[in-house]
Amino acid sequence: MRDPYLYPDTEVLKNLLGIRDSKKLQEAEGDYVTFRLSEIAEDDRMTGVFDFSALCRMHYRIFQDIYEWAGKPRIMNIEKIETVLNGISIEYSDVFDIKRDAEAVLKDMNHYGWEKASFDETVRNFSDCMAKLWKAHPFREGNTRTIVTFCAMFIEERGIYIDSELFKDNAEYMRDALVAASAVFSDLGDRRKPEYLYRIVEDALERGKELEEDAARRIMEAGYLAGKEQIRKVIFRERWQCRKYSAGEIRQLLKHKEKEEPERERQEREFKHT
Repeated sequence: MRDPYLYPDTEVLKNLLGIRDSKKLQEAEGDYVTFRLSEIAEDDRMTGVFDFSALCRMHYRIFQDIYEWAGKPRIMNIEKIETVLNGISIEYSDVFDIKRDAEAVLKDMNHYGWEKASFDETVRNFSDCMAKLWKAHPFREGNTRTIVTFCAMFIEERGIYIDSELFKDNAEYMRDALVAASAVFSDLGDRRKPEYLYRIVEDALERGKELEEDAARRIMEAGYLAGKEQIRKVIFRERWQCRKYSAGEIRQLLKHKEKEEPERERQEREFKHT
């Protein structure tokens, strides 16, 4: 079957820029994607709904400048030769099963008790969910960047911080780790080696914990209570600007947040003493 995503007689994806050279397309894609990811980094939260539609919207946000089909599930089955699998491909979801397979993973993610999980449980379950979602491979191109970004935003929406820059800085390792964690075959059986993915996810979550603790300490030094919303606000603003705020800047950022407890909590406390 001819690949409808490619220019005829080439291995170049059809694109909105009209580029027909693979190397030039890769360079242009990198520039546009970097810009869109920096835009996404400005958001201090997503919609709060992490379903298949949200995943498609994420893909659109990242690749809207490059591909007409950005945000749309692929319409054909695909294979990709993987060096770490000695030249064979992952068995991605069949084109007719993409939505079903992805939604099954997203349902598990949304119903899992992340807030009560231990650190080790979080590492394993988050890694496993990310690998299963990646194995569905919903899009013709851009799955790794979309799914890693989507999953990082998902876990931070649960109040668990993660250093997703570690994934970007080690993009080749991250993709190979996802391949190794997804190696289940109809003929060869279960060949998964998830330990590589666990390793980088554990490091990213450890850094996320350090980030949260550091933000909380500096917020308190600035004279504010380090509640969840205050920590989130500081972390996301500093992440966007790629620098740490001074105590004065933190006070300015949080100036609309009252230092005292909310009025309802104060009244409840006074009631207990009457």
